[in-house]
Amino acid sequence: MALAVPQSGSSRLGFLDWTRGLAAVIMLQGHVFHSFTTKNLRESGPYVLSQFIGGITPAVFLFLTGVTLAFLMESRERQGVGPLGRVVSTFGRAKYLATIAILFRLQLCLFGYPQTNWTDLFKVDVLNSMALAVAVMALLAAIPATARVRVAGIAGLAIAAVSPLVSMADVRWMHPFVASYFVPDYNQFSFFPWAAFVAFGVSAGTLLRILDKEALPRIMQWSAVAGFGLIFTGQYFGNLPYSVYDKSEFWLNSPALIVIKLGVILVIAAAAYLWNLQPAVREWSWVRQLGTTSLIVYWVHIELVYGRWFGSWKESLPVAQTAAVAVILIALMVALSLAQTKWKQSKVSMTQAFREFFAEAGLASRRRVSGD
Repeated sequence: MALAVPQSGSSRLGFLDWTRGLAAVIMLQGHVFHSFTTKNLRESGPYVLSQFIGGITPAVFLFLTGVTLAFLMESRERQGVGPLGRVVSTFGRAKYLATIAILFRLQLCLFGYPQTNWTDLFKVDVLNSMALAVAVMALLAAIPATARVRVAGIAGLAIAAVSPLVSMADVRWMHPFVASYFVPDYNQFSFFPWAAFVAFGVSAGTLLRILDKEALPRIMQWSAVAGFGLIFTGQYFGNLPYSVYDKSEFWLNSPALIVIKLGVILVIAAAAYLWNLQPAVREWSWVRQLGTTSLIVYWVHIELVYGRWFGSWKESLPVAQTAAVAVILIALMVALSLAQTKWKQSKVSMTQAFREFFAEAGLASRRRVSGD
């Protein structure tokens, strides 16, 4: 079956959509196992492996958000937009994400009523974290692209380094809803340390834009090398028996964990680039397809997996049945992704047809007036 390939998929940077799609697949299986696996199997290998792998998903999404943000900044700079204009334009992306985050929480509360609580509206989900991080990183748009690579990277390191200190700070003076946006928490996506991945993404995305196209293969080779180096470096410092911090929790706010996850992301991106060089994958890929519509996939699957639709299955399925549900959900999300892509294409085609029609009508009118 011939399928229309999204423009981003056919470009030299289509591997970024593939990386996002892979993160979506990991997320889907992780959430299914988290929601449906029976409780007495949650100490077993398959469940633990599922959740361990799933931990990389938010970091990938945030990193790629930073990459696309860098593309927007660089595009505005090439168009001759001034520093303030670039910041305002980039901040518009944060407002969009904040609106989506609010609507997402509102929909979950309404669909879950009366089991939901009004305080659920203020939970800091990954979309909320994206919005806040993008709003802060919008300031980087004022910096020229050549300097942005370095400054964004330093900002990411600074956010990671400060995270344990934020955990130790006395924030009782802050309202809990506000504090949840900044103080590291196992159940929410606070600015510290998650925004570090957006900053690193801005650095990487700017680098991809300012270097020549011919340098991309070499960049991806070095990405793999740097990724493995970061993984081993983070693991080494994370295993040291002493720390510069009075208190630091590895799985919550450790800079070493951020460095390890960044390394994993760089390795995945390099592998995705290599994989997407295959002719069959360049033509069409269901993984990349998921990556082009990750927002609607995220939104819909959360309701299906954690909503009341399949309540009788929650925390009651063995591993094999849970895996089967994960496969079915992934297939459904691919179908949803294709439907959205087809709808967008038809909408664009219809808009173009109307434009051509009115353009022809205007031309014919001018011809009649001129006597042609």
